Amino acid sequence: MSQESRKQRVLFLCHANSARSLMGEALLRHLAGDRFDAFSAGTEPDEPHQKTLAALKEQSISTEGLASQSLDSFEGQHFDAVIVLCDKAQETCRDWEGSRDEHLYWDIRDPRGIERDNAYAQALQEIRVRLMLWLQIKDRDRARHLADD
Repeated sequence: MSQESRKQRVLFLCHANSARSLMGEALLRHLAGDRFDAFSAGTEPDEPHQKTLAALKEQSISTEGLASQSLDSFEGQHFDAVIVLCDKAQETCRDWEGSRDEHLYWDIRDPRGIERDNAYAQALQEIRVRLMLWLQIKDRDRARHLADD
């Protein structure tokens, strides 16, 4: 199966896998689930935070199937991209026993430590903006690759 005909695998990674990485997973499925298989994990997973799920639902983004998982559960797997969303996960990810073609680091503030009502919505918006830019780059690169063939 060619690179163009298969879905690319993307892993979103943060410390607890209770907010930011779950948002990334759900957003990518929402925006481009026809082209990407999205996953998320944490270096020290917790439970999905209720405010995370509420922020996603407010944006009409499905939360079906979202669950906190350990990075260890993806050991030995290959991803087209790993998107790390916090410092703690960035440190741990260096020794991870998985492979990736692309490694991105987007330091998004943990909404769990922010005392504002809109902290989760703001984190979701920050991830959305970066993800939209990344998808535009992917589309441009794909179009160039197809034009070269």
